[in-house]
Amino acid sequence: MPQSLAKLHLHLVFSTKHRSPWLGDTVREDLHAYAAAVLRREGCPVVAINSVEDHIHLLLELSRTQAICNVVEALKIATSKWIKTRGLEYSEFARQAGYGVFAVSASHIATVCAYIARQREHHARHSFQDEYRGILERHRVGYDEQFVWD
Repeated sequence: MPQSLAKLHLHLVFSTKHRSPWLGDTVREDLHAYAAAVLRREGCPVVAINSVEDHIHLLLELSRTQAICNVVEALKIATSKWIKTRGLEYSEFARQAGYGVFAVSASHIATVCAYIARQREHHARHSFQDEYRGILERHRVGYDEQFVWD
């Protein structure tokens, strides 16, 4: 019987709208657990997840039957709805419209996991914008600065 096999790891990054600091300590762990559950339901298990106040990083394994855009849309919709249930102070919560997603080779999984785990330390020295520009440049993704941020 023929098989269709795939093992695709993706580093997904997206921020809150205007990089507002919505993702504080009071929701962070529960958000990570909820996001992981959503992705598991989509057939895309999470390998690593972490966030700081204004953005989230995930390393996930993409299901061979899913399109990236559909997985990201499902995740962003579900987590946005979820966070708005956390209290009145979250009623205006919004995510940025876009996202960045980058292929990760098997030989770099441990490095990306460590990078995701160190987000707090990293952002003590670097802004999200500088970090994201660096990721785009390392992956040779062309971009227009005026359309990257919302």
